[in-house]
Amino acid sequence: MLPNPAIMAGLVTRQVRSGSREGTPTKIAVARRTYATDQADLWDALTNAERIPRWFLPVSGELRVGGRYQLEGNAGGTVERCEAPELLALTWEWETQVSWVRVTLTPEGDGTELELMHESQVDPEIWGTYGPGAVGVGWDLALTGLELHLSTGKPVDPAEGMAYPTTPDGKEFVRTAANGWADAAIGDGEDPAAARTAAEKTVRFYTVGPEEGPAS
Repeated sequence: MLPNPAIMAGLVTRQVRSGSREGTPTKIAVARRTYATDQADLWDALTNAERIPRWFLPVSGELRVGGRYQLEGNAGGTVERCEAPELLALTWEWETQVSWVRVTLTPEGDGTELELMHESQVDPEIWGTYGPGAVGVGWDLALTGLELHLSTGKPVDPAEGMAYPTTPDGKEFVRTAANGWADAAIGDGEDPAAARTAAEKTVRFYTVGPEEGPAS
């Protein structure tokens, strides 16, 4: 699917920040990468309900400020801000967990820089086990699907996308991404040994096929 998985994973700049919401500690995973397209086209790919499934997942609902959206088989939430072609902010709700996603687009030379921030309240069990890779690697894969769509104009095959992390190239991509998130966590003050252990568990979570049993 990807000719150079480690290189593709390396196109993302990763950062982890510590924050808070209403007095509750949060962790913010920040992913940045530049796409070789203009701001209007990238914005359309991110917000057009007909294009979103071509690189991510089918989406339903009201894609407007205050509207509720639902990604098929994944998260839903509320659109909090939508300021074309620069800023999209929404809640990211999965079962009982609520987090926040903010995407900012900025012209960068002949292309456009995308900055994605995913802020979550600190769950000691999840963070202690997987670190920022729990959300970060998933976004790495999605942002790469977006690159494939933008560069070819074609939709990404959903079955190939789901199977990719379990392929040899996919495992290399996931490992590179997970190690990048471990580096980012260490940069935010995380214990290096704990961050590396969490990265290994993240790799297993994403790369073990269903027939091999659940990740642990």
